[in-house]
Parts: sequence; structure tokens; C-alpha cells
Amino acid sequence: MRTSEWVFVVDDDRAARESLEYLLTSVGYRVCGFQSANDFIAGYGDRVGCLILDVRMPGMSGLQLLLELERRQPPLSTILVTGHGDVPMAVTAMRHGAIDFLQKPFNNQALLDRTEEAMARARGLYKAEISRSEVDANFNRLTCREREVAWLIFGGMSNKQIAAELELSCKTVEAHRANVMGKMSAHCVVDLVQKLNVLVGPKPFPDLKSVRSHSTAG
Repeated sequence: MRTSEWVFVVDDDRAARESLEYLLTSVGYRVCGFQSANDFIAGYGDRVGCLILDVRMPGMSGLQLLLELERRQPPLSTILVTGHGDVPMAVTAMRHGAIDFLQKPFNNQALLDRTEEAMARARGLYKAEISRSEVDANFNRLTCREREVAWLIFGGMSNKQIAAELELSCKTVEAHRANVMGKMSAHCVVDLVQKLNVLVGPKPFPDLKSVRSHSTAG
């Protein structure tokens, strides 16, 4: 059973929407249907899941909703469906985050397979979001000096080099380093670097001016 999973179906065609809701409920998904893109925006609530979205609807179209979701970046994976699909529309949909584009009438098993793939991707998006939040929270616990030390470790400096750069004793640097590792829940330098990469990407901060400006940012 997939009682913790949500699938959202957005289609102005009531019969088509209810048919999908029945199919998805029958295999254990929790399903919530909406008759328009605006109704979905109002009722979605940033839940983790899969969105099955009709392209052509009155008001905001499926592609327009997809663009809005691309801006908001929710933990959601989208499958577009339509009876009027064409290759350019499919390319546009994939470019803006849809994981698949199915043309009506589609095979039910194919839809279920794509839905499971979408769910797996949504779980990954959610985990990445949680990971970023945890790293942010831990980083915000560091003092300004600890942030300087963290970025210099990130830049590949040894304790001795950091001590010279910051005009501190090696013993003081070791104490700051231990605090950084503890507060960031990093079990080794590689782990710390990976966590800092979540915040800033792989580019190092080789000079103290850059380090200090970054340590006081945010």
C-alpha cells in the first residue's frame, strides 16, 4: 500500500479525471483531483507527490501551470497528458520539468509505471530539500570565526595554513575546527566539504576576503 503517497490529477474533463482517480486509488495511492490549474494551486499545499496534468484546459493551461511550478520548485514530479499532443509541445514540457508526456488514450499500466517513476523522483526532491534545510540550520549555528575556518577547510587549507591566514594559534584553530565538525554533523573533512557544497556549489573560496564576505552573508 502507498497510503503516504499523493497523486494529484488536474483535468477539466470530469469523466477522465474520475477514471484516473479510480485507477490510482485501486493500486493504493492517495488521490486528489482538481478541475482547473487554479484550483490545484489553491489546494495543493506543497505536498510530496506526482502531478498528472492535462495540457489543454480553460483558463491556465497545463503548460502554464508547469512554468509556475518550475518557478516555485515544489517536491512534485509532473506527467502531462493530452489528446492533442505534438512533438514541440512535448519538448517544451520536458524542458520545463515534466518527466513524461502521454497522449490520450494511453495504456493504464504505462501510466502507473510513469507514476511510480514520478513518485521516486519526488521523494528524491523532498530528501534534497530536507538535506539543504538541515545544512542551512547547522551552518547558521556557526560563529563568524567558525564560518571562516569552515570555508578555509573547504578551500583545502591545513590547520597550520588556517592559523597563519587568520593569525591564530594552531590550538585555537583545532578548537574551531572541532566545533565546525560537530555543529555541521560532519564525520570527516570530505563530509564537511559535501555539506558546504550543498550551500555554495563546488567553487572554493581561496582568499580571506571572499571567505569573510561569505561567512557573514545571510
